[in-house]
Amino acid sequence: MEHKELIVIGAGPAGLSAAIEAASRGIQVTVYDENARPGGQLFKQIHKFFGSKEHHAKIRGFKIGDELLKEAHEKGVEVVLNATVMGMFAQKEITVMINDEVHHVKGDAILVATGASENMVNFRGWTLPGVIGAGAAQTMMNLHHIKPGERVLMLGTGNVGLVVSFQLLQAGCEVVALVDAAKNIGGYGVHAAKLARTGIPFYLSHTIKEAEGDDHVTGVTIAEVDDHFQFIEGTEKHFDVDTICVAVGLSPMAQLLKMDGVGMKDTRGGYVPDCDETGATSIPGIFAAGDVTGIEEASSAMIEGRMSGYAIAEYLGYMTKEEKDAKEEELDQSLDALRQGMFAPKNRGKEITKTEEDILISTNLLKHGFVADDEISRFPGFVHKAAIHPVIECTQNIPCNPCQSACHKGCISIGENMTSLPISVKESTCINCGMCVASCPGQAIFLVEEHEDEDYGLITMPYEFLPLPEVGDLGHALGRSGKALCEAEITQVRAPKSYDHTALVTMKVPYHYIDLARFYKKGDE
Repeated sequence: MEHKELIVIGAGPAGLSAAIEAASRGIQVTVYDENARPGGQLFKQIHKFFGSKEHHAKIRGFKIGDELLKEAHEKGVEVVLNATVMGMFAQKEITVMINDEVHHVKGDAILVATGASENMVNFRGWTLPGVIGAGAAQTMMNLHHIKPGERVLMLGTGNVGLVVSFQLLQAGCEVVALVDAAKNIGGYGVHAAKLARTGIPFYLSHTIKEAEGDDHVTGVTIAEVDDHFQFIEGTEKHFDVDTICVAVGLSPMAQLLKMDGVGMKDTRGGYVPDCDETGATSIPGIFAAGDVTGIEEASSAMIEGRMSGYAIAEYLGYMTKEEKDAKEEELDQSLDALRQGMFAPKNRGKEITKTEEDILISTNLLKHGFVADDEISRFPGFVHKAAIHPVIECTQNIPCNPCQSACHKGCISIGENMTSLPISVKESTCINCGMCVASCPGQAIFLVEEHEDEDYGLITMPYEFLPLPEVGDLGHALGRSGKALCEAEITQVRAPKSYDHTALVTMKVPYHYIDLARFYKKGDE
């Protein structure tokens, strides 16, 4: 039997973060992961993170993964890949298959950071090739550079469904629709809005009735459902597709903990180990962190991992309780900041009708994915100004503030509360640097230059599709709903390294469209 001081199961954001903190205190750490590449979900996440600077805000997931791996290597963490932990038993013992060999390993402490697996729903034809999980589509695109399909229908409008749909567009796929049995879109409004303005429709209170095809998907039929999720006859809608993506939630992979007899509990976040804030379970020396303890964002998983790392250091005698408590308090505040706002765990299942600022939520955003033109003016980021200025269409209380720190001229203010709606400061002077537009993870900031006396205006927007438009191109300006509004001419394209692959495209439109135009499509699209 082999012996390890600390065994970490899972080389994702939680497992690596815990391993780094433990190794920093002198603990010998071995991380086992069943995949051929460490980093967990981070290496599939090409979008920019929300939160604040301490939460890696405006940094893309795969870059965060690179940083964690580099730090783990520097701290001397041993990462064993293609290593599937098959069982966890009494006395902190595990069996792990490494390549084709089974090893019996005993640890002084064990951290389980196995993450979560995708849920699936049953419908007629759901086993046909071409029906895949959204995470599988992400793996194909972002790790293996393979298009999952040409025409795709997405089932699920939580953050995973919204984010992956946008990445499908970036990969060159056509997303024909987003479908959800719920009455409202489940993910961040800014994610939905950047899809809606490309013209993709949302079908709420709908779900899949049948996937069509003999040996692979060739089409799909959806239908509206009633309050009891029963199909309403006569509401069927057909789409020709070759791929159906399913994003209907995740389930914590807590089987190893249950196998070992760890106390479990059934929560809205899944069947999870009953552990404290540091991940300590009912069995001394066994800890859990990340999605295995309940589904949250990767930013939260990294903080939970760090907290577990400190708790393990105390358990193994490398840290005093006072030191651990001080670190835990600091991290707990950081974690609590991410758990605030409309999408906080405490608000799951609740109907939120107003923002923290007592502004009515956009009903159209919840139903159709975009804030209606007659609703946008009630939000504090939407202003008019003679000179160039930022217009911020962030309308939900999301824990995020990189736009405030990106602007060194004080044009944008959120304040101390990270979930407050951003304000476009009227008295400020914008210098058109574009950093706020490039830094916004939700792509919800636009620079508007009004020219009422010349009957035209300039709108600078974030753009993450290839090929980029070129100066002089003529195309169409699209509104928030994705509807073509008018002709538009490209006057400037900026893509410096500091924007981190978010190009800034400026289009010229008639003056009366400056409040409405929010996307550009080339003339032949």
